[in-house]
Amino acid sequence: MIPTKPLQRSYNAIVHQVISIMLQNRPFDAQLASSTTSNPWTTDSVSDILRSVPRFFFQSPRSIGRQKGFRHRAPLKQRNLKQEKFKISRNVLVLGPAAYSDPKRVTLGLNKAMEFYFWVESYFGFAHNEKTCKEMAFVLAKGNNLKCLWHFLKEMSRKGNGGILTTSTVTCLIKVLGEEGLVNEALACFYRMKQFHCKPDVFAYNMIIHALCRVGNFNKARYLLEQMELPGFRCPPDVYTYTILISSYCKFSMQTGCRKAIRRRIYEANHLFRLMLFKGFVPDVVTYNCLIDGCCKTYRIERALELFEDMNKRNCVPNQITYNSFIRYYCAVNEINKGIAMMRMMQQRNHGVATNSSYTPIIHALCEVGRVLEAKDFLLELIGGGSIPREYTYKLICDSLGSVGAANLIDDELHKRIRDGIESRCRQVMKVKRVSINDKRGL
Repeated sequence: MIPTKPLQRSYNAIVHQVISIMLQNRPFDAQLASSTTSNPWTTDSVSDILRSVPRFFFQSPRSIGRQKGFRHRAPLKQRNLKQEKFKISRNVLVLGPAAYSDPKRVTLGLNKAMEFYFWVESYFGFAHNEKTCKEMAFVLAKGNNLKCLWHFLKEMSRKGNGGILTTSTVTCLIKVLGEEGLVNEALACFYRMKQFHCKPDVFAYNMIIHALCRVGNFNKARYLLEQMELPGFRCPPDVYTYTILISSYCKFSMQTGCRKAIRRRIYEANHLFRLMLFKGFVPDVVTYNCLIDGCCKTYRIERALELFEDMNKRNCVPNQITYNSFIRYYCAVNEINKGIAMMRMMQQRNHGVATNSSYTPIIHALCEVGRVLEAKDFLLELIGGGSIPREYTYKLICDSLGSVGAANLIDDELHKRIRDGIESRCRQVMKVKRVSINDKRGL
């Protein structure tokens, strides 16, 4: 029974009640509908419930508290759902987005989400719109039920004279499929947009190009870009289209150990950058940051400095990310003074605030070359700016000071402040990701 007291009509209460019904595997039928004395369903409440299904049913306990971005993850690969299903049936470990997920729980979540979707429509006369249709499609995509997804999209495209399934919905769905590693399926969804009575726009092209680049399928991505560049094409590329390819070329160049592949991909990134300038596009700070970071990490500092000067000429203001790329490079090649000069330039020009990401490479490089007292000064400067150093940085400073007999240069009060800050940060992480007993034993 779903209570209808005024204080319990908030979206959170409704979400928790419906999710608990799903977890108990109770049917959404006429009896449950009759126990609800009023109609609590709105677009926001139904969307919140569908949005909560992947979190409660699809993620494993190991996935709680994971990073939402993919900056520090391993390179994404195209998934083979049939092979994953075969491995699960043979109790073989599956890697990737489906690692450690429970197939029975995923199936339960998919069935209950679909049952709830049609239940509110049948028993309460709720009219689904673009928002609820999009959330239901996300559930099917994240649950990897592609057969049901295509059938659902085809049915929704026939309803509401095409107002339920829109180009924006399919574009967001392409993004979700790409994040799940189902890039071939995302490409199939892109080519089926006409079948769903949707016309692809530049955002749809950007999403599918991004998905293809994430798995390293640059040939297909470049083919779509060349298609967009045709004279009179309905969806010409924009700055974001070129930025996606430039960033992907730089990232993949750093993920390979082959110098020839690195040189080729950096060349392609620079070629695309010059091409977008030739076509009249004005690169933004994100475009410059991607290319500068790729050049710095592949030890092409002359080109990176050339791009930095070009930013200033075009009145494109660099930010903290721009300067951090140079700081990391100079510290890696043992030109620490130039890295310090870059950080001071950022502070003087007011182009960003120096934080842990700026101070940490400098502190580590100074400790490695024996300039421990200078490293201690930068640590104090970091703390004076309101930041708390990372645990390994603090331990490195303490060990380095102890090795030169200067451990007493940091007073007890400062030690206590740093340790309290580190413990507070750890407690904050523990609230999001709790370590189980088995994980502790494995440490």
